[in-house]
Amino acid sequence: MAIKTSSAKSKGRKLQQWTRDAILRLVPSLEQDDVKSTAMGQSGEDVQLSPAARKHMPISLECKARKSIAVYSYYSQAVENCPEGLEPVVIIKADRKSPLALVDAEVLLKKMVKK
Repeated sequence: MAIKTSSAKSKGRKLQQWTRDAILRLVPSLEQDDVKSTAMGQSGEDVQLSPAARKHMPISLECKARKSIAVYSYYSQAVENCPEGLEPVVIIKADRKSPLALVDAEVLLKKMVKK
């Protein structure tokens, strides 16, 4: 059964809000207006960072919430095979696409913060 458009948008909105809140929690000097979750269907970045926020996190954020994404099984395998004290990372590549790195979002955001 297909998911309703409104339910899909709600899932995406919740992920964008989680991302916004995580950044604000990690960089307490930022104001609410420095990190904004954009409206669903709006073009551009899903979570917009002000110039002040970009000084701390020079990244562009796109959020995708789906029922099932195959990369979770890859990440689970990386976690199982990861020696203690190291961070699991999965490198994935589709045909005719550049390789991508998959890491835990909390870890990425914490490591991206420039103090």
